[in-house]
Formats: sequence, C-alpha cells, structure tokens
Amino acid sequence: MDLSVNYMGIRLKNPIIVGASNLVTDLDALRKLEDAGAAAIVYKSLFEEQIHLENLENYGAEEDYASRHAEMSSSMFPDMGDAGPDAFLLKLRKAKESIGIPLIASLNAVYEETWVEYAQKIEQTGVDGLEVNFYAVPKEFHIDGRSILTEQLDILQKVKESVKLPIAVKLSPFYTNILYTIAEMDKSGVDAFVLFNRLFQPEIDIDLEEHYFPYNLSNQNDNRLCLRFAGLLFGQTNAKICANSGIYTGEDVISMILAGADTVQVVSTLYKNGIDQIKVMLDEVQAWMEKKNYQKLDDFRGKLSKKELKDPFTYKRAQYVDILMHSNEIFKKYPLI
Repeated sequence: MDLSVNYMGIRLKNPIIVGASNLVTDLDALRKLEDAGAAAIVYKSLFEEQIHLENLENYGAEEDYASRHAEMSSSMFPDMGDAGPDAFLLKLRKAKESIGIPLIASLNAVYEETWVEYAQKIEQTGVDGLEVNFYAVPKEFHIDGRSILTEQLDILQKVKESVKLPIAVKLSPFYTNILYTIAEMDKSGVDAFVLFNRLFQPEIDIDLEEHYFPYNLSNQNDNRLCLRFAGLLFGQTNAKICANSGIYTGEDVISMILAGADTVQVVSTLYKNGIDQIKVMLDEVQAWMEKKNYQKLDDFRGKLSKKELKDPFTYKRAQYVDILMHSNEIFKKYPLI
C-alpha cells in the first residue's frame, strides 16, 4: 500500500504527524518516534508569553536580592539581558539534526514584530516548515471579532513574506464562522490548516478552593469536530487539511481521510498507548486498505466529504434534527436502571 502524501509541499511517507508536545523535546524520544513510523514531527512551540514571564521572574529575583542589605544594589549583578528565544532555537536545531524525517517548528508569538522576527530565526535552524498558532481567548468586552481576524490576517501575510518556509496555520474552532476565517487565510497562500488547537482550560479544586491546571489530553470522541470540518473543507481550499485532536487509532486516521483530511496529528494516544502506537495505527490503515482494495490514500480521500456526497444534509443541522426524532433509540444502548 502507498501511504505517501503531500503536505505543505513536503512529501511524507504516510499521513501520521506527531504534534507539538513535551514528548518531542527529548532527542531519544524523537528518534524512537521516527523509528515507530512517524512521517514528520512538530517540535514543541516557541511561546513568546513564556519569554516575557521569564523576564519578569528574572527582574523580580534581582529586585529581591538587591534590597536585602542597604549597601547592596542591582549593580552587583551582571547584566544578564532579557530572556530570548536563543535556547529554544539551539534545541530546535539539534532536533532537526537528530532525525531524518521532516521537522516542523511551531510558533506562538504576541506582537507583530516578534511574529516576523521569530519566524526568521526559526527558518535559520534548517527546519522544514513552520506551524503558526492563532487563537484569541476572549478577555476584553470591547474587542470585536472582525478586528481579531483582521490582525491575524495581517500577521499571517507578514510572516509569509518574511520567510520561504511552507506555512501551516493551527486554528481554534472558536470563530464566529471558521469556514470564512479559513477561506480568508487561504487567499494568503498558506500551505495547510491544522484543525484544531486544544486550548488549556483551568479547573477548580473545591477542597483547596483554588485553580489548578490539569493535563488536557484529548479523548477519542474529540475528533468529531475536526472530522466535520475536514468534510466541509475538502475540495474547497488550496491549502492542505490536517486533522488534530482525538486521533487514537488507525480507524480514526481512515475516518479523517474519508472525510477529506490529508494528514493527522497525534499526541494524546502516544502518551496513553506509547510511541509504538504509531506502528499499530499504520498497520491498521494498511490492513483496511488491503481489505477494501485501495492502493493509495487518494483512492478514498474525501469519499465521504460534503463535496462528494449526494446527501446534502450529512454535515448540516438536519442530521441533528433526525437524531432528535429518534432520540428514544439511545435507551436501546443505555437502558434505564
């Protein structure tokens, strides 16, 4: 079976990409991921917000020690300068040199200038592509959705103009109309869209009465949202589509490709099932293709997309209405006690 695929203009040996996570920061783990069959790896994101936080912590430490004795002042400390991306870039370069499969960098910046600056520095490490993460967590009442989208479109255009790397945009689903957002970004010549970001959400410990932040691993059912939009987007964009969140098995990979995705990203299944889960998933895809007599992924990609289906209601609300009309069917699967 031919599992190869073109993603972001990069030829991959199969559709399974390892998404950005702490897992990929270990060089031994990177090599194991490659040996297990990963087609590409997205390196852990460079977060500009983390750099700003480190600067604040360093400044706070200097102020604390400088005031311990009257004769002590901050001048006794060497000028350490602001924390920057250099340490991250060094690790990224080493990661690229450690594996033979494509390595894609991931960037979360704050300001327009640093989006461009960091993208250019990332390109110099020799990575094969760049994944930019766009999201806006609502925290101000006066900011409207259109201004957020306009700012992101402007940043995307400037990043595209500043580097020669292929660009993927990783989006959250929390836009008024994600299809419109993707259509507008597609006009800039972006090479791929990753659906969707998993945003960290706080939890509350009711005994301690304080917030804590749990690990937000995905569940398998989380893949339904990206499956829906992969099905809606197939054949409607120039950019490639990568499904992310809740991809656990070979069956999940097959479902995404049937809907119209070009590739998938996996993280949570590797934490829960181990790195060798990649090989298991690839074996499951090949076994299914052999059973169905498919020779390559394009033989069935998008077969169950909106574009290819005669049923106009599959990806619309009418499908939910049909479920409501037969809602008592749930008791056959989950009988009341």
